[in-house]
Amino acid sequence: METSSTERQEAKQQLRRRLLAARRAVTAEVRAEEAAALARHVRRLVHADETVCAYVPVGAEPGSLELVEALHAVAARVLLPVVRHDEDGAPAPLQWAEYRRDNLVRADYGLLEPAPPWLAADSVADAAVILVPALAVDRTGVRLGRGAGFYDRTLPSAAASALLVAVVRDDELVERLPAEPHDVVMTHALTPRRGLVPLSRDDSPARPGPRSAE
Repeated sequence: METSSTERQEAKQQLRRRLLAARRAVTAEVRAEEAAALARHVRRLVHADETVCAYVPVGAEPGSLELVEALHAVAARVLLPVVRHDEDGAPAPLQWAEYRRDNLVRADYGLLEPAPPWLAADSVADAAVILVPALAVDRTGVRLGRGAGFYDRTLPSAAASALLVAVVRDDELVERLPAEPHDVVMTHALTPRRGLVPLSRDDSPARPGPRSAE
């Protein structure tokens, strides 16, 4: 029997709680080792003439500011997201600003964001690679986020050729997650041990093959 939207949402909330609890249980030593590994991988993920969209991991999220610094050392531009709501209080598509070492400020949700000036939301279309925070991602590219919807509203504006890369711990790359019609499919996962992992779904648009992250 087909599950209802309410049942799917409750299942996703339960899964989010389990995944967040597992992340919080990771020791500081393991978290630091995984963050260093992710930073090594992303150096091989972008080319010198490319723009990449990234984010500053916070709390128990995989990675660290070292990941952003590693991208900054290689890419032509690193854009970081700016979280805002529309006039009705709904999540708005992410705005962006170019990363500089001295321009990060504390923002809502405990995030670190670049200070103004900001770029329009459609600047995401300039990126060859977009790193996307995730609690988990499955082998078909379905991503489980925290449920706010900022990336759901943003990623449809990405270039068709862009690599959409969910950054997760190794055991957060799973076989199957519950999917919704509005989900934007990830093309790759990035994990500490495996590096860049191609994901696929039969009805997803063709995208370029992964860069080597070995």
